[in-house]
Amino acid sequence: MAVFNYRAIGANGESVSGKLNAKDRAEVLGMLREKSWRPISVEQKREVQEISFAALSGKIGTKDVAVFCRQFYTMLNSGISIIQCLDILRQQFDNKKMRAIISEVYELVQKGASLSDSMRQYKNAFPELLINMVDAGEASGNLDTILGRMAEHYEKDTRLRRKVVGAMIYPAVLMSVTVLVVIFLLTFVLPTFIQMFESSGVELPFMTRMLLGLSGFIRTFWYLVLGGLILLIWWIRHMTKTDRGMYFFDSLKLKLPIISPVMIRIATTRFTRTLSTLLVSGIPLMNGMEITSKVIGNKVIEKTILSVREDIRKGYDLAGPIKRSKQFPPMVDSMIKIGEESGSLDDALRRTADFYDEEVDAAIQRMTTMLEPLLIVFMALVVGSIIIAIIQPMFGMYEMIG
Repeated sequence: MAVFNYRAIGANGESVSGKLNAKDRAEVLGMLREKSWRPISVEQKREVQEISFAALSGKIGTKDVAVFCRQFYTMLNSGISIIQCLDILRQQFDNKKMRAIISEVYELVQKGASLSDSMRQYKNAFPELLINMVDAGEASGNLDTILGRMAEHYEKDTRLRRKVVGAMIYPAVLMSVTVLVVIFLLTFVLPTFIQMFESSGVELPFMTRMLLGLSGFIRTFWYLVLGGLILLIWWIRHMTKTDRGMYFFDSLKLKLPIISPVMIRIATTRFTRTLSTLLVSGIPLMNGMEITSKVIGNKVIEKTILSVREDIRKGYDLAGPIKRSKQFPPMVDSMIKIGEESGSLDDALRRTADFYDEEVDAAIQRMTTMLEPLLIVFMALVVGSIIIAIIQPMFGMYEMIG
């Protein structure tokens, strides 16, 4: 059996396209005529075996994916064919890596492969969500509409990522400065007082003795400290690439007091918007739940969504298992219930996503408002403690002199 891509005119005069499994082209033609469809083209789907260096050259950012979808949609909507669109994109795309991948997709489509199958060879560049949506668009004949929705989806996701990264820049810089100041005080400032403290005969406070010991250890065994830091960074990076490690860190994000509200709202926005986009494009709910679970970006929420999917398989509606999971805000299951009862679940999910887009902005603002003073106080306490530990023995020396 082979897979054939077909295009035909339906009984009502509409254009239809899709895929059929058959022994040969003649069998496909017979199957189409049985449906009273008039065949336009029938081509055997070609399997692609070779994957070039571009397919292995790293991931493409969400911003580039959004630009790809937007430009592709604009050209398709203007009546340009898929092959012409790819030809234009491979010449004008700004990202060189993406240009190389689009060129290879163009070559595969020219050889007879479908657009979705060609993109599937480059999963490092094209997200699984986009590939599945393109596949659905090809089957339904509304690829341009699908690409327009995906462009909007990835543009909003890009804006969301920028907000989160922008909110974390200041806290990260402040923590880095704190660490550098502490290292400077321990390795350069404190040692200058050691000889004076030792010759004075003053009994040093516990905090001063502790810091002097830490300072001496860092200066003597700096290579161990540096090696330990490198090892710690490597271990964290390694753990974040394993399912167990990602689950641990994602679980931690959902429990931290200041950060968890932002993480929950981000996950809610992605869940509702992605599932809404899939449903409105004709993807069944069960398939939509599976695809959505992979784009959430949190292993704990992903496991929850897959658990909800199993409940749906057993005959439950969507709202009940979502409510029982207790991973999403109460408004989510309420909106889903309304959408299911009214038969407009996709619209209810879209409205929920729009609402939580604004909630994410407010949560990020609250997080930065709370983190900034806390980090400043933390920096003041750490640096102030070191300075006090240096000054305390000096008062003891002045008392002895007096």
